[in-house]
Amino acid sequence: MKILITGGAGFIGSNFIRYLLASRKDIQLVNFDKFTYAGNAENLADLSKDPRYALVRGDICDAPALKSLFAAGFDVLVHFAAETHVDRSIENVSPFLQTNILGTQCLLESARRAPKLRFIHISTDEVYGSAPAGGTFTEVSALDPQSPYAASKAAAEHFVRAYGNTYGLDFVILRCTNNYGPYQFPEKFIPLILANAGDNKSIPVYGDGMQERDWLFVEDFCSAISLAMDKARPGSLYNVSAGSPQPNLHIVRAILQILGKPDFLIQHVQDRPGHDRRYAIDSSKIRTELGWGPSFTFEEGLRKTIAWYQENREWLDHARSGEYSSYYDRHYTYRSETFRT
Repeated sequence: MKILITGGAGFIGSNFIRYLLASRKDIQLVNFDKFTYAGNAENLADLSKDPRYALVRGDICDAPALKSLFAAGFDVLVHFAAETHVDRSIENVSPFLQTNILGTQCLLESARRAPKLRFIHISTDEVYGSAPAGGTFTEVSALDPQSPYAASKAAAEHFVRAYGNTYGLDFVILRCTNNYGPYQFPEKFIPLILANAGDNKSIPVYGDGMQERDWLFVEDFCSAISLAMDKARPGSLYNVSAGSPQPNLHIVRAILQILGKPDFLIQHVQDRPGHDRRYAIDSSKIRTELGWGPSFTFEEGLRKTIAWYQENREWLDHARSGEYSSYYDRHYTYRSETFRT
């Protein structure tokens, strides 16, 4: 099986590449990544000599580069590449329009001309907007995105479905809850808590901290994607969640307790504009149709995550200082015209 991953140098993408290489032998995998601020070549540095893996630097908005790339022929494309941080989307919407919408459409243009290609689109539960108290969203619930980031992901989904309906593209969409685990960029909630607590710095918490999120260990999401590659019917849409939403403030306190740090490190700050109060999605469809289920409880995943960051302090220091950003140029010489096929 020949697999193309977009955005594979990011958090979930790099974990998925590791998951595939560990669980499958008969694959050839190409990672196509632009290396924006969230793309970290250190995430996969130890895989550079694996003959099943190739890294290509490129932009999903670059149609000629995609044409050259797709000439290799792929069986599956897993599309992670996206701008994902809500705060950044509030500060500057343009990169989210460019990458998440126009980039996805550009990728779809190449994908629709590729014979027998399966397009796996990685989306988010944020396209639903805030869930009502006690309620959950299913795959047929209306979309109501509340941030520029969420709106851009909803728009991308519509293009994926349109290409399926119009051109017969074999696609699968996965809407997942918040992921956590190794290699997550430290601007995100859990690694930010870990980094600040480790340095005895204050931990910012928006508003009262009672916004609810349903946290899923990244390896569990990787297993869901892998199942979708093999078993999902064309045109399928799945919610992927652990099924146990909990307030942000509880997460902070749980981490501080494990680390043996005091609660006075918590600093409540002004809530961000349009902050969704609660995310909650029903994942019974993927559990029933594909037989998926999470393997890790939140407590198990959190302890594994904390242990990884403690054991990989150098990675965290490089991510926080920006030193990671030059890793690709210092260690990789091949480009899209020379990748292994």
